[in-house]
Amino acid sequence: MINISKFFHQDGSESIKKQLPLVPLRDMVLFPYITTSVFVGRDKSIKALSEAMAADKKIFLTTQKNPEVLKPTIKDIFQVGTEARITQLLRLPDGTVKALVEGCERGKIVKLVDEDGYLCVEYIPVHEELMPETASEAAIRTVTEAFEHYAQLSGAVSQSFFKTLDMLSSNESRYADTIASQMPFKVVDKQKLLECGTIEDRFFLLLKLIQKEAEVFTMSQKIKGRVKKQMETLQKKHYLNEQMQAIKKEMGEDGNASEFEDLENRIKKKRMSKEAASVARRELAKLKMMSPMSSEATVVRNYIDWLISLPWYRKNRSKNDLQKAEQILDQDHYGLEKPKERILEYLAVQILVKKIKGPILCLVGPPGVGKTSLARSVASATGRAFARVSLGGVRDEAEIRGHRRTYVGAMPGRIIQTLKKIGYNNPVFCLDEIDKMTSDFRGDPSSALLEALDPEQNKNFNDHYLEVDYDLSEILFITTANTLYDIPAPLRDRMEIIQIPGYTEYEKAKIATGYLIPKQLKENGLSDSDAVFSKNAVHAIIKKYTKEAGVRNLEREISAVLRKIAKEIVQTDHRKLHNISTTTVLKFLGQPRFRDSALEKEDMIGIVTGLAWTQAGGELLTIEAVTMPGKGNVMVTGKLGDVMKESSQAAVSYVRSRCKELNIKEDFYKDIDIHIHVPEGAIPKDGPSAGISMCSAVVSVLTGKPVSRKVAMTGEITLRGRVLPVGGLKEKLLAAHINGIKKVIVSTENKRDIKEIPKAIQAQMEIVYAEDMSQVLENALL
Repeated sequence: MINISKFFHQDGSESIKKQLPLVPLRDMVLFPYITTSVFVGRDKSIKALSEAMAADKKIFLTTQKNPEVLKPTIKDIFQVGTEARITQLLRLPDGTVKALVEGCERGKIVKLVDEDGYLCVEYIPVHEELMPETASEAAIRTVTEAFEHYAQLSGAVSQSFFKTLDMLSSNESRYADTIASQMPFKVVDKQKLLECGTIEDRFFLLLKLIQKEAEVFTMSQKIKGRVKKQMETLQKKHYLNEQMQAIKKEMGEDGNASEFEDLENRIKKKRMSKEAASVARRELAKLKMMSPMSSEATVVRNYIDWLISLPWYRKNRSKNDLQKAEQILDQDHYGLEKPKERILEYLAVQILVKKIKGPILCLVGPPGVGKTSLARSVASATGRAFARVSLGGVRDEAEIRGHRRTYVGAMPGRIIQTLKKIGYNNPVFCLDEIDKMTSDFRGDPSSALLEALDPEQNKNFNDHYLEVDYDLSEILFITTANTLYDIPAPLRDRMEIIQIPGYTEYEKAKIATGYLIPKQLKENGLSDSDAVFSKNAVHAIIKKYTKEAGVRNLEREISAVLRKIAKEIVQTDHRKLHNISTTTVLKFLGQPRFRDSALEKEDMIGIVTGLAWTQAGGELLTIEAVTMPGKGNVMVTGKLGDVMKESSQAAVSYVRSRCKELNIKEDFYKDIDIHIHVPEGAIPKDGPSAGISMCSAVVSVLTGKPVSRKVAMTGEITLRGRVLPVGGLKEKLLAAHINGIKKVIVSTENKRDIKEIPKAIQAQMEIVYAEDMSQVLENALL
């Protein structure tokens, strides 16, 4: 039903304001009194049509400025549209709705309203200023002549349409709109015609657009005629070339015989599948029948060359020395025990069974942790060729499956191209950044990868260009990704996921000493006799100048220090040993970019040291609680996620339920408010790991007992006080050790994770396992 109210303009004049459901149109403009079909697929638009049908079948239609916008706002639509009546509604099998609508009158949008599941507009009808009788007759006559001229040129207007126009000559507004709807104008031009407030302006603009369209049509016809003449000339040349070839053949001067003979010999010598050999011979026979000057002959010749050049059965001989492979992996990478173990398992099985389908491994982790370099090391350890393809930003399905040979410049997909380039059929194939593929109108490359990465299907991989099956089962595919959730679920299901969470500070120091410093000394033209890093200098670079999960920035900072030394050697022309200390690092790299997690200077009431996990490693998390006069409200601040907010509520509820056991006044919540705060609020924090920390802070502030600053804790709490396990324990405990924590409280169920912690660190720290919150409070409160 149309809602009608009054609308007052800025000049004080009054208009009737209406409200109707809105359907934004793409690439079309509806004029009043014009009947047309509209196809609707968006949920809000379908709901708007349903609401209109349930009421008085009236709808408001306006055009989007950008048809690509999926959720248009008031800024994305034109302000002038058309009130329309729905005469027919049909739901199609694909979920879209076809609506037959008839335009009623123009309307100017005043306000866009987002109703429950659909859009509504408030608008005022556009009043048209009529022309004088003589001016109207002159305008209609001029536009009709221009329109008839265009109709004669294009032949696209039926005679019945002119009969309809004759009946509308008494209504100049409807006359102009009917012609405008028939013309192939651009959407922007049609919108300008719809927005013309005066009929006189509309006729002037309509005449201008019709004349322009006639000129464009005339020019296009001239171009088509010229192209047709050129094509006839080319066909004539082709016929003459064929005659020349026939004459040469009769005279024994066929110049392509040697080329055909060479291709035939290569096909005979090349070992490839029966299907591929049969197709190659068939295409060669076809090539012999073609003119060598034709474009199709070039396409066929290139196709045969691709078939012959591919390594159908050519393989690297894999190394079967498990001990040597383990040595290479350890030499190239520190840590990464799980990926290394999986690679060695693969090699062991291959040694036993002689043949195995290539597994598909997916290394998931933050940038800089060594995913791609690990794939390269696997190739070195297994003795295979190494191939790498970056999939970041790939959005065309043909990049994976290849183009059909009907396209000009068609090529196979990247997998086939890379195999031809390296010349072996069993490489270690690294598909980098598999989570950064996108999809658009050109297809979905992630779906195209399903066949290539499915061990049950990739034996018969079909590239669109080759059109014959190619065996990919011998390839050891290793894919890399930064985040697991950006990989489509069907693709994720075909891969074996190996998480690489990032390096701890302890591991970074080992990597810097054993790998990065020797590498950067060599790359900067230095040696061990020119520069030596102290242990404290390495830790200073890690803690004060990098904040990352990998070691990419760490390597850059080490290189920056060594470049300073290289510059000094060149300027002074004197080499000496530079002992790089923390002071030297501060001098060369400037002020520290990051600060350490700092402990409180003394034990305080209501302040608890928690432990948090980040992609860059573990961190201390200070949690504060205070009370103030109030009515029992609980306030939680610090840019926390939903999980941490719920943890705080569970902690307060636990304290209220155990008042007697904790020696807290039972009705404490009646006259005080509790405020829980996690500092550094600009950094988003979330995850189930701070429940016991928040509960300890609340108990401390309510009982007046301070919490030991040398005690840190991590774990989640239930309403009954049970301590639940958390993840990232290795990173958290290393952060606690670095910051001088002597005692750490964790869930009893986290005992299984302690084996990942270096024993030297375990010996310097007391780890308390708690099953209940009472055990946590017993160890935390002084």
